Amino acid sequence: MWLLRLMVGLAGLYVLVAAVVYFFQTWLIFPAGLAAFGPDLPAGARHVELMTEENERIVLVRLPPRRPRAEPRPLVLAFGGNAWNADALALMLHQLLPEYEVAAMHYRGYGPSSGRPSAVALFADARQAYDHVAAEAEAGVVAVGLSIGAAVAVDLAATRHLGGVVLVTPFDSLEDLAAHHYPWLPVRLLLRHRMGTAETLRDLDVPTAIITADNDVIVPAARSAPVRKAARDLRSDITIESGHNDLYSHPQFAGALRESIAAVGGGVR
Repeated sequence: MWLLRLMVGLAGLYVLVAAVVYFFQTWLIFPAGLAAFGPDLPAGARHVELMTEENERIVLVRLPPRRPRAEPRPLVLAFGGNAWNADALALMLHQLLPEYEVAAMHYRGYGPSSGRPSAVALFADARQAYDHVAAEAEAGVVAVGLSIGAAVAVDLAATRHLGGVVLVTPFDSLEDLAAHHYPWLPVRLLLRHRMGTAETLRDLDVPTAIITADNDVIVPAARSAPVRKAARDLRSDITIESGHNDLYSHPQFAGALRESIAAVGGGVR
């Protein structure tokens, strides 16, 4: 009898954990509170408010190039990881890519943007952000996506004309990544947010560059490899000896980023 009670108790606990994951998955996938505070931005930075069809406010930060060149360069439209503040992302790219104008999107529900984040919302908001910046981008737009932002960049490439995409630590799909980290849960049944990066990329001819970290435990090699395989026009593929979160401070990252943008048609290194 005690064994039956134990099994029933464990089953109840399992169902409870699964229910918690199901109802709190949006917070787990999109922890907006971790990206609430950004750095001070240099002179010339500006925030642009865009209104969605749902009457939500989406905020873009735009930074002009620090060293403009005679020939035009594409605008770099950036999408950060799920815990990135867009101001911090824009500032980092502004420092690493001084000859480019940079724009980054505060995801819906993050910081100054209103609403509630979701995969569908991020994809739609990225299209609106592109439509805003593309009107002024004489040399076109290159999208840079970091981690979950790589999924946003690839989805954008499926509906808008991009000069290229640079994918940093991309995963093949959110379902497969979640299943990797939670193999004891039926995550494919529980997951409400769908991001199929490799599947979408497989149908695109967009110039693609990929940067990965060889010691990435958040997006392991098994989850980034299908993205590499799916790219029909892979121009650059760089792996850096680093982990997921410390990749951006690695001394090789700046050069890898510049090389990647150059490879997809974003100007000389």
